[in-house]
Amino acid sequence: METKDLYNCFLECSGITTDTRKITRNSLFFALKGDNFDANTFADEAINKGARYVVIDNAEYKTSDKMLLVKDSLKALQDLARHHRRELGLPVIALTGSNGKTTTKELINVVLSKVYTTTATIGNLNNHIGVPLTLLSFTKDTEIGIVEMGANHQQEIAFLCSIAEPNFGYITNFGKAHLEGFGGFEGVIKGKSELYNYLIENTKTAFVNLDDPIQKEKTASLSRYTFAVDDYNCDVRIEAVSANPMVAVKYNSLTITSHLIGIYNATNISAAITIGHHFKVSDTLIKDAIEDYIPTNNRSQLLEKNSNKIILDAYNANPSSMKAAITNFLQLNTESSYKIAVLGDMFELGNESSEEHLKIVESLSNVEDLEIYFVGKDFYSHKNDIAYLHFYESYDSFKENFIRVHPQNKTILIKGSRGMALERTLDLI
Repeated sequence: METKDLYNCFLECSGITTDTRKITRNSLFFALKGDNFDANTFADEAINKGARYVVIDNAEYKTSDKMLLVKDSLKALQDLARHHRRELGLPVIALTGSNGKTTTKELINVVLSKVYTTTATIGNLNNHIGVPLTLLSFTKDTEIGIVEMGANHQQEIAFLCSIAEPNFGYITNFGKAHLEGFGGFEGVIKGKSELYNYLIENTKTAFVNLDDPIQKEKTASLSRYTFAVDDYNCDVRIEAVSANPMVAVKYNSLTITSHLIGIYNATNISAAITIGHHFKVSDTLIKDAIEDYIPTNNRSQLLEKNSNKIILDAYNANPSSMKAAITNFLQLNTESSYKIAVLGDMFELGNESSEEHLKIVESLSNVEDLEIYFVGKDFYSHKNDIAYLHFYESYDSFKENFIRVHPQNKTILIKGSRGMALERTLDLI
């Protein structure tokens, strides 16, 4: 089936899904294959649950005219998304980076939605399947699309750009994330910069933090709209930033106080301010949007439980974000000088994993008034390097000991990779 014919079927449908558990009446279901499953086998089930059409790539499962046979279901999904994006012709903002993608995307969305009808990536559906699904969620009423792009290998961002065809791009930062897949830090810079390469090749615009020397250099030949604290030669001047614990940003003599913690979020807020400014959202509406935004899903959340203040940042972790979270935590002024940090392993670091975990351990070896719990096999491998710190090879062994701590009136940081699921620690406090 040709893409244009598939598109006509798509226009008849109420929505699109790749999960039979999320099928709604008259939706379009794509039967994708993975390492351990073949959704072609669920084609009949999808029709029985109310799907109007089912896209399959195995002729054995074509049992009715509602089964749309293609050569490759995944490629058909991606081609359909690109076709839909071109049909709508709306401005698309793409963003990637090592840290802060989802928070920045949410901030951009709340700012722009004050004036425009926007549609943005839901959650972190930012890969070769999530990006097409995001594009296909755009409608004729969508005025600006916001697409988050994730990657852990070279050429992934380039491929996602070929589908989304963004008019604007923003890279949050280059950090030590997915080092194994990218082949080290230089590989991260190269991989994430594929967004800049696309913008250059297609004469599009980048939003750039001029305080980041690497990004400043990478975008020198680009059409760009810039912000900075230290560089006065920018389009949007950020006058001051602070965090104690909530991040505040001063811009155009207007102080915006967010519900985000961690000074690293000042850059995310500044990017949203800049993009709002570019699209002519008023300062008042920008302030209202950012101050009303409440973070969720274990990202930079400030919680209170049993007299304790808890900084929950357990959605993900890499050496860059871990260092930033710890630095911010140590600088916080609190009623009690005594603090607790629960730090979980950082994943996907490849050959650099041991060294990066040791750096974190050593950076905390002489910190006073801080009780530290390292959780996970990678941190545990360094338990003999610093004798008086707490190391636990598994969450269960940590739980067994921490459940007896009963902290009171403490400030507690919980930070680790998603696979560690350290939000479980809340049940122990």
